[in-house]
Amino acid sequence: NLKDPVKLSSREVEILELISQGLTNNEIANKIFLSAHTVATHRKNLMKKFNAKNNVDLVICAIKEHFIVP
Repeated sequence: NLKDPVKLSSREVEILELISQGLTNNEIANKIFLSAHTVATHRKNLMKKFNAKNNVDLVICAIKEHFIVP
């Protein structure tokens, strides 16, 4: 029972990498010139796509799916 691979935009991958570095929504927003609200929306969408319960779960899933390298 193979699940469909997760598809991410380049912006989502960028935000995922910053989340994995432990940055907050505000820190990410300042770094890539978005509003904190937009970053929060991306984070929420990422959690949904990976079916993650929290940030740690999100990063572990992203590593397993080879979106980020530990």
